[in-house]
Amino acid sequence: MAARQRAVATLPTLMRALRKESPKPNQPLPSLRRAFSLYDQINLIDNVADDQLRFQGYTETGFTVNGTKYEGSVLCVGNLLMSWSPKIFSEVTPESLSIFKTVQPIPEILILGCGRHVKQVDPELQRFIRSTGMKLETIDSRNAASTYNILNEEGRIVAAALLPYGVTS
Repeated sequence: MAARQRAVATLPTLMRALRKESPKPNQPLPSLRRAFSLYDQINLIDNVADDQLRFQGYTETGFTVNGTKYEGSVLCVGNLLMSWSPKIFSEVTPESLSIFKTVQPIPEILILGCGRHVKQVDPELQRFIRSTGMKLETIDSRNAASTYNILNEEGRIVAAALLPYGVTS
């Protein structure tokens, strides 16, 4: 019961951290799972497989995944992590996501991290994503990394295409 009280006590701090307009770079990502789970009854965090990708932090220019720092944009499909060519949001095209024409099984959702701010997705890109059978979630890269962690920990087939948090155009 004490663990649940600690989780409830940290909820206001977590919400304030999520509302901040411009978080400091190189900060660890917030864990919504710990705040909203019945941590004293079921500990989901410790049951994550060791080989599973987990975003642990971000900087203006990259991400920390499973203790390793990666510079630039990254593309994650399930537990496969690779460098991704787009440097700015306008370079995110169907061609830059062409891997989803061949990958099996198709992820149920693609989380597109736009950098610091959420951007409007080009209709051509939306049509391409729909044609693959995926749903598209477009959010800032900080929250995209956290969302990927949660869905991946749940065992869902998920993909993430993330521009570094410092990207603003």
